Amino acid sequence: MLPPSLPQLGWCADFPLVVGSVSPRRHTLLRQCGLPFEVCATDASEIHDASDPVGTVVHNALAKQAACQRLRPAACLLTADTLVLFGERLIGKPRDLDEAAQFLRAFSGRTQTVYTAVALTLPGTAPATRVEASAVHFRTLSAATIQEYLHRTRPLDRAGAYDIDENGEMLIAGYGGSYTNIMGLPMETVCDWFLARGVARRADLLPLAAAVAGRPHDASGGSAIQAYPGALAHAQPEKLA
Repeated sequence: MLPPSLPQLGWCADFPLVVGSVSPRRHTLLRQCGLPFEVCATDASEIHDASDPVGTVVHNALAKQAACQRLRPAACLLTADTLVLFGERLIGKPRDLDEAAQFLRAFSGRTQTVYTAVALTLPGTAPATRVEASAVHFRTLSAATIQEYLHRTRPLDRAGAYDIDENGEMLIAGYGGSYTNIMGLPMETVCDWFLARGVARRADLLPLAAAVAGRPHDASGGSAIQAYPGALAHAQPEKLA
């Protein structure tokens, strides 16, 4: 299954974007939007409190943000934390393949919620935080399917031991909310924040803007280009083939 199309952004700030994450999936999403960035690996202390999943991911994203700020105070910083709430448990990354298989057996035929907190900072400002939640509906999984998935994917670095974007059709019947949030970084939130603060602009609208610039203005005074309504519409619940 393919994610929604991502907007193409151009970075226009005179300071760099620094990402406090070594996640390949987060890096891929940012690159797909055309954003240049540097990586700041952090070793922040994290918490896991199943009674407060939102508070947990916010705390962890801010802890990573604080660690990055000590190293890169003059950059725009982006940090994030993703956890899976399943029943009354918060699920992080599996310790090994045995625990990954245990996770997937428990998920079989059931629904879980993926939470991601994003913390974003401009130089000299306090962090802004956003939280996204998405529902993931699992197929009924056989032992053979679980083993085949783990053999193909090796998802030991992923919350919940799965990746919707890599062989996800083997496990997932459908989802609700943000697809990119399930991957680990809600790009609609990130893009909107960058655009609202003027550190990025829509690169994919620039050719249209250039073409329209030479046309006569609307006599009514209206603009030929509509205001950008949002970086990325939330993915609608979708059935996987």
